[in-house]
Amino acid sequence: MSDPGENPQMLHEQAGIESPSAQPSAVSAFPSGGKFATTEARDIAFLLELTETLNTTLDLRTLLNRAAELIRRVVPFRIFAILLLDESSQELRMRFQIGHTPEIERLRIRVGEGVVGQVARSRQAMLINDVSQVEGYIPANECVRSELTVPLVNKNRVIGVLDIESEERNFFRTEHLQLLTLTASRIAQAIQNARLYSRVTRQTQTLEVLNEISVELTSILDLDKLFERIGLLLRRLIDYQMFSIMLIDERRQRLVTRYRWRFGQTALPGQWLPLDAGLVGAAIREWRPINVPDVHKDPRYHLINPETRSEMVIPLFYKNRVIGVLDLEHVRAGFFQERHERTLTTLAAQIAIAIENARLYQQVLRHEQQLERDLQMAREVQLRLLPAKCPQHRNAELAARFLPARSIGGDLYDFLEYDANHSAIVLGDVSGKAAPAALFAALVSGIMRSATNQQFSPGQMLAHLNDALQERKLESQYVTMLFALWNDENRTLQVANAGAIPPIFCRGGEVTALRAEGFPLGMFGDVSYEEFTVATQPGDAFVFVSDGITDAENAQGEMYGTERLTGFLCSHRNLPAIEIADAIFADVARFQGGKDRFDDETILVLRVL
Repeated sequence: MSDPGENPQMLHEQAGIESPSAQPSAVSAFPSGGKFATTEARDIAFLLELTETLNTTLDLRTLLNRAAELIRRVVPFRIFAILLLDESSQELRMRFQIGHTPEIERLRIRVGEGVVGQVARSRQAMLINDVSQVEGYIPANECVRSELTVPLVNKNRVIGVLDIESEERNFFRTEHLQLLTLTASRIAQAIQNARLYSRVTRQTQTLEVLNEISVELTSILDLDKLFERIGLLLRRLIDYQMFSIMLIDERRQRLVTRYRWRFGQTALPGQWLPLDAGLVGAAIREWRPINVPDVHKDPRYHLINPETRSEMVIPLFYKNRVIGVLDLEHVRAGFFQERHERTLTTLAAQIAIAIENARLYQQVLRHEQQLERDLQMAREVQLRLLPAKCPQHRNAELAARFLPARSIGGDLYDFLEYDANHSAIVLGDVSGKAAPAALFAALVSGIMRSATNQQFSPGQMLAHLNDALQERKLESQYVTMLFALWNDENRTLQVANAGAIPPIFCRGGEVTALRAEGFPLGMFGDVSYEEFTVATQPGDAFVFVSDGITDAENAQGEMYGTERLTGFLCSHRNLPAIEIADAIFADVARFQGGKDRFDDETILVLRVL
């Protein structure tokens, strides 16, 4: 190979090099007369056949192979190569070869270096009769003695060179040079067509993969699974050897590696870097992709993987801020191309959205789990506020059943024992659901229990509770309550009502609803509550229910209702109190037919013995 600074014409003279400019015309290069006509016809036929063959395929490998086969028919070579130009690096890379070793196939030759580099720069074909006479010639094959190199030019751009070598001196003739010079433009055009087709096909495939990746990534909400899937899917687009996903820890202002993949194996994450360290820091700082062909020549490079030669860093943007980077590495210099950068930049926005969605989902999940733990604890507290057992009396039995619509409910019930003969029966329903209702129910229960030692009558207790809630008034919070006082000595039931469902009373198969009424507690100040007293008889059954029982709905939208409840109560009035409560609960469940409950369900039963 020659030094690029030397005069090409002097080099030609010293090494026996011929070029088209130093040769006779195509006509004078061949004998005259009939032989010339035969040769000319043969060359025309060859060019036509070459053109037709090149037009039959758009696969670059097949195209180059067929071109080599046709050229071998007129130039009987043993060593052949077509090198294409990488415009970004200005290097010639062997795209197709016959007779070269794999080591030579990986060789990169810069424009201007050696014979092929000189031809690419000068755009002039060269015929070298004796390569040993060329100063600085690179002996790719020590057996080579002569060489014929032709530039491949398309639309006034050099796209590569066609290089043929022989183990004999003076092997190539002038007609070989002229013929290859004539065919080179056709080969160059066919190569460009094939490359354009390959590029369009690759872009189409890339868009299909990008769409598939985007759809798939949005469905993954587990961060670790998402990172692993990103790494796997990107392998379909870029054959990287090392890959990392690094996210910004804003609290500590550093980059934390969340996923690593090296040479086919996932590696333990957890490494971290300062935000301004290395090429990843440059991508964050400059808000743009960083593509370095050779990291050993870049002072910004921060050594982590000693094998790395080329690296590409793509920042991940979400809502006008950088949340992290994709970091791809390869052991080969100049591996990552502009098309890789475009592809990942397009995909990075979707990856950033998928990561943020997954992080938001995990944050919501953590909050839900914490809320669930809090609700579970609140449920345990609420259950502990409910009476552990019902009071025992000689002339009556009491039973209670409670089922919240959610993890905790707004219904409350209690039994307050004034003395051995007097027990209060309390059933309340706080406005709202779940935690707020349960907290308000706990407040009401606390106020009521603190007043137990005053042994208020039902009307007095409701008035006392209403006044206390007025002092602690909460917007839109109130409670309906039924307060009844059982006197076991004379078998009477004294009842006052603050907006709750009146108790249902069954005697001898007939049902009576006590028409006790009143305003809910906490809505209005200075309210008094009317009291009703019932003299009971053995066999009487009273049931106190929340509206979750009467308003329970089935699939057809029908409500359980008071009429169904009273009929069921009378048909089961001779059962023990606890069995009456269980039977009502079971009947309501059958009526609902598996439909979700929308309200708390509470039943209290008093049966006179």
